[in-house]
Amino acid sequence: MVDKEFGINDVVQMKKPHPCGENRWKIVRMGMDIRIKCLGCQHSVMIPRKQFTKKLKKVVEHAET
Repeated sequence: MVDKEFGINDVVQMKKPHPCGENRWKIVRMGMDIRIKCLGCQHSVMIPRKQFTKKLKKVVEHAET
């Protein structure tokens, strides 16, 4: 089973890569919507939580607490 536990400042991998070629994203903001920032070009996107969990492939690294 894929690890679907995620939190703020975690680095995640999405199912489809960003047009810049990078597929790693950092979670910047969490709430009903989740804002993620591309680690390649620094573009940020806000996605509804339900859509984010569908498009999430895996958590690459958890943030230090």
